[in-house]
Amino acid sequence: MATSGARANGNRASTVLGRRLGGELLALRVAAGKTQQEAAQILSATATKIVKMERGWVPMRDPDIKALCQLYEVKDTEVVNRMLELAKTDRERRKVKGWWNDTPTIATQVEYIEMEDGAHRVRQWQLALIPGLFQTPEYVRAMCVADMSWDDIDRIEDVVTGRAKRQERLYGEQPLRIHAVIWEGALRQLMGGPEVMSRQLAHLCELAELPNVQIQVLPFRAGAHPCSGGPFNILSFGEDEAVDVVHMDALGSTIWIENAEESAVFATLFDRAARASLSPYDSIRFIGSISKGLSK
Repeated sequence: MATSGARANGNRASTVLGRRLGGELLALRVAAGKTQQEAAQILSATATKIVKMERGWVPMRDPDIKALCQLYEVKDTEVVNRMLELAKTDRERRKVKGWWNDTPTIATQVEYIEMEDGAHRVRQWQLALIPGLFQTPEYVRAMCVADMSWDDIDRIEDVVTGRAKRQERLYGEQPLRIHAVIWEGALRQLMGGPEVMSRQLAHLCELAELPNVQIQVLPFRAGAHPCSGGPFNILSFGEDEAVDVVHMDALGSTIWIENAEESAVFATLFDRAARASLSPYDSIRFIGSISKGLSK
């Protein structure tokens, strides 16, 4: 399923497990030949509620799940119990308030940050920018200033603070595993000038020493490559029921892909880009050479 824009209903964003559970209920309803109106009637609700449930926009009550499973003639108790367990876990997760909810500047990024916080692995292909989890404060400020869309320039510091909080996931007992493939152009773009960029590149080399961080560079000399269409992130989660989620930012919209087959296509594209790139060791040497060139 591919969608554009932030998926939310009012102030409630959908969740990975909520969307998984909603997708299963949708599949069961279609297989049973029932309409949303029929499902809504069983719950003494409106069809809008069924839409919200099937899209993962709202936490789901156990009685509602049981009633729908009865309507859809789901006989397998293991299937029902598994959905009830998913719903319970999803409700518990929704109660947890993350730091990002108190950062108004990044309100449009809330869902991605929430998902990133729950992921255990991220594969990222980047064309024009250093990945956000690797950006230095100076790089972030330069990037924000270049945007030139701020009503209050002091709010840029909110972005800097938020980026630093996200980067805490790279450390600790269960750090986020990240494999980033970066096009050479992102390394040579002088964001903030030579000094800022030199420090940024040196920071990349430092991060590459972490056991959970793998950085590769796709050099210009590699020529045509399979990921020229734009940057994307592939987020993987620990739950058995959660499929990989692909996230792409486009002009004026955000695109999400949560279908297992479509997600696998992007995983293949990422693997091809990684194979065409320099090895992690050679990538760090390459980044170091660019950094040294900037300091001369």
